[in-house]
Amino acid sequence: MTNDAPLWVLGYGSLIFKPPPHATHKIPGKISGFVRRFWQSSTDHRGTPESPGRVVTLIPYADIVRDHRFLESVHYFECNGDKKNIIGSDLQVWGCIYYIPAQHREEVCSYLDVREQDGYTQHKVTFEVELDDEYFSQNPEIKEFVQSHTIVDTHTGKNVIHSLVYIGTTSNESFIGPEHPTTTAKVIRSNEGPSGSNLDYLKRLHRSLMDLDKSGNKRSHDRYLDELIQLVDKEDS
Repeated sequence: MTNDAPLWVLGYGSLIFKPPPHATHKIPGKISGFVRRFWQSSTDHRGTPESPGRVVTLIPYADIVRDHRFLESVHYFECNGDKKNIIGSDLQVWGCIYYIPAQHREEVCSYLDVREQDGYTQHKVTFEVELDDEYFSQNPEIKEFVQSHTIVDTHTGKNVIHSLVYIGTTSNESFIGPEHPTTTAKVIRSNEGPSGSNLDYLKRLHRSLMDLDKSGNKRSHDRYLDELIQLVDKEDS
């Protein structure tokens, strides 16, 4: 992708509810071969250097199968406790992608490099568009736009778009590794940073993620986030 081409950016965390500047279209869908976890510490947005918060990152399939601790978490949340052998396509993360016109590409990349500076690096992923026929019928201009920008994956037959994404890899200094949800919930419940409370981040992510699936079938449901919400709410009761 050249610097004078438009930009697609994947949101799987705060970008879902706080879009980048100059985004003209927001398209829901998913990526395969990853899971979403609150395993990235945050000292610049939802915590401080003295008391880091937690934000989400993506854990790739290749890292999951190499570490039994990652695998235990995946078996519990993504496989409903079934300790089966998993393949990359078993793992799906819902999110959205934003379309950035070419003239704003450089500005938005610079903005994101600063926003995602605490351990995140740029990567490319294949994003599968998820818009049902009813939504398209109500928004024909979106259907035309999506069809003009997607390609058909030769293996799945699905409409896909290649997108930029920022990931805190398992080797970055801010990655805190597998953490029990109870511990994560306590950290989230008690921390705040320049961008606001860690609890607000979790709740806005959970709510905005559920809103992505226009079909009403709860396909964007994330059991891991559900558990964190239950745990932080339990502390309030």
